[in-house]
Parts: sequence; C-alpha cells; structure tokens
Amino acid sequence: MMDEVRLSRRAMLAAGLGGAAVTALPATAQQVPAAADAPKGSGAALAPRPPMGWNSWNSFATTITEAQARETAAIMREKLLPFGYDVFTVDIQWYEPNATSYEYNKIATPTLDANGRVIPARNRFPSSADGSGFTRLAAAVHAMGMRFGIHVMRGIPREAVKRNLPVLGTRLRAADVADTSSICPWNPDMYGVDMSKPGAQAYYDSVFALYASWGVDFVKMDDMSRPYDSHAPEIEAAHRAIQRCGRPITLSLSPGETPVARGAHVRDFAQMWRISDDFWDEWAMLEAQFTRLENWNQWRRPGGWPDADMLPLGRLALGKRDTKFTPDEQRTLMTLWSIARSPLIMGGDLRHLDAPTLALLTNREVLAVNQASTDNRPHFIADGTRIWSARPEGSRDHYVALFNTTDKAKEVALPLRELGLTGAVRVRDLWSGHDDGSASGRLARTLASHGAGLYRLSAA
Repeated sequence: MMDEVRLSRRAMLAAGLGGAAVTALPATAQQVPAAADAPKGSGAALAPRPPMGWNSWNSFATTITEAQARETAAIMREKLLPFGYDVFTVDIQWYEPNATSYEYNKIATPTLDANGRVIPARNRFPSSADGSGFTRLAAAVHAMGMRFGIHVMRGIPREAVKRNLPVLGTRLRAADVADTSSICPWNPDMYGVDMSKPGAQAYYDSVFALYASWGVDFVKMDDMSRPYDSHAPEIEAAHRAIQRCGRPITLSLSPGETPVARGAHVRDFAQMWRISDDFWDEWAMLEAQFTRLENWNQWRRPGGWPDADMLPLGRLALGKRDTKFTPDEQRTLMTLWSIARSPLIMGGDLRHLDAPTLALLTNREVLAVNQASTDNRPHFIADGTRIWSARPEGSRDHYVALFNTTDKAKEVALPLRELGLTGAVRVRDLWSGHDDGSASGRLARTLASHGAGLYRLSAA
C-alpha cells in the first residue's frame, strides 16, 4: 500500500505541477530515487523532495483527539492531497490523557505499555483501547492515500523510570538506560537515554519497532537538535533504530536552531531538521528565517532538508484567532519556503480553511519551485531586499524570487548577468499565473511592504 502511495505522489507531481509555462517533471526529476528504488535506509529514498503535509500543533496544541484527526485527514485528502500534501502528523502529547492547551502539565501522566513506551491516550484515541496503538488511525490515513506521522520526545518516560519498567528484549530496566541528568527544559515527560549504557540502543530499537508495527511513516522527534552535540548519540540511535525496524520512516528533528556547523552530521542521520525554534506568525520571525535559510543553503540535498518550520496560516491557536500575517506576508512566507525548498507543512486548522489560504497553498506553479528546482541560491544585491534564484529541473529557464523586507513599497531588482543571461527574457508571474512582459538587463518589480514576487524567466 505505501509503495503505491509514494508512486502515486510522484505521478501526481509529474502530471499535475504543470501550468501554462510549467511542463511535467522532466527526466532529471525522475532520476531522484523513490522509496522503492534507493537503498534501504537511504535519506534520498525516504524524502527525495521536501516533505509536504499537515501538522496539528499550530491549531490543536496538545489536545487533538481521534475524531478531530479523522475529520481533518478527510479534509486534507480532499483539499490538499491532490497538490502533493501527503504527510498527516499528530503532534505532541498524544499519550497524555489530560493535555488541555499549549502548556504542559508539570506532573506528566503518560500512557505507557509494559515496556515503558508511550502509547496513545485511550480517552482521546479510543481505537487504541485494545492495545493496538495508532494502528487503526494510521490505516485510515493510509486508506486516504496519505502517510501517517507522529511527534515524539527524545528519551525514555520519567514514569517508566519511576516504575522501572523492563526494556524489551533485554534483562535490563528503564533505570539502567536512563540519564536522569538529561532533561528537556520545557517538557517534563522524559529523561535522556545514556547511549554508553548496555540496553540503550535496544530501548530505541523497541520504540521504533512499535511505531513500525502501527504503520507510522514519519516521526518528528523533539528535544533533539538543541544542544546538538549532547544529543547527537540519541540522533544516531534513532537513525539506527529506523534502519532496523523494517519500515521506511522519515525522521524530522526538532527544535532548532540546529547549528550550521553540524550540517554534515545532521543530514546523514535525519531527513529534516529545524533551523529555528518554533516559528509563529510574527514578521520579525519571518524576517529572521531569510538569514537562516541562506546559511543552510549549502547543506540541502535530496533526502536532507533544512526545515524552516510549519506554515502558521489560516485559523490558529485552538481556534482563538486567524494568522497575524498580512496577505503580503503570507505570500512572502510561501515564496521563501518554496524557493529555498523548505518542507511545506501546513499548521492551520483545515476545518476552517478559507479560499485565500487554500489558493496560497495550492498554486501549482509555486509548488513546482519547491518540489522540482535546482541550483537554489540567494543573491545579495541591496539593503532592504532579499533575492533568490533557482532553475526548473530539466530546463534552461530560471526562477527568481524578489522580496521587499522594508516597511514601505520598494523596487527590488536583480541584474540578469547574475544569472548568466544576456538579451531579453520572457517573464511569467507564478503567483498570478500570467505572463508578465519581458525584461532586459535586469528584472525589476515594485513590491509592497513585506511583499514578494516569484517569476519564471525564459529565453525571449
């Protein structure tokens, strides 16, 4: 079933990302290995292109229930899956019966199995009451043609250590592998695992074997990337456990900032990694992501994606408000994430998905930049502006993204010699989906404050 899901997504991308000026993915795009083609455990096999999907954190915090998950997944299948969004993820605290908000209970009451592994809270996920975990919910998501993801915390539950539960497959117990000095500063659920101790890898192997048995395809693992060096042994342990679990599982590390100096390590052991702490709908946060994405540009490759975090668009924060980003800032967000090839993970409540937000998420020509471009790079031309360019796969054309980061309307321009172009070029505005004249010598557009434009340049 899952091989069929992945192949169907590639087929959708090849057939559906074309617009008037965007053809089906060229031969070079098809050379990126799919899960069935690349070696087991290969990062490129697990995430050949930036993952696209939905995550519950921005809209549900710690509180999502099975009924809400099933309702949201059905909307995702109808509204977003046809455009490539295929990873449905239940975020943090799904094992916490009493989770109520964005705050964490100081005394955690996680639901555990006999081997000290968190399992879904039965009052919130009733299909797990027979001990089958997320098996039924994952199967429902798979039946919709999507992949199923969960959020987990680094380490071993403190409750498992308190009860000194056994580590599956060993004669050891939770207290034998726990590092009680290694704790998350913002979540009270777990201790770290001391990877120098016997049984430590066996614990992580047991955890990912459990997830594989449920049908999990994507794991967002938190409290991993900061401080990086202290947690690197557990990053490697999770990677090994995935390789041994018998199921292809994409690993996403959180939170940031992941240190750029550890780029070579992180892209060998994970498919996504956060480049910042939690990203929300504040202009200062969005502006800061420009520099982070510029710094991480050298480390991006198929199977290794610097993650600028979820898209806080539409209805947010337990339904209390809509995004604070202006329409121009929303376009800037989608343009930057696309040209820099960050994963596209929608965070807003899909039950309240409005037409403008849906249009923003489903522009096929913009999504083609995210999913099927090469040579993505920033240009440093003038203060108050940011500029990126890229190449469509298998084409001699160019993509150009122009950004105005000032508080007033401003002309933003790129000399075409920066792209190695001479003479006139045709310009297509990807956001409007219309041809936009020609340019010679330079591409220049006047953009609104905090606004962006995204263009495709072709030989005249």
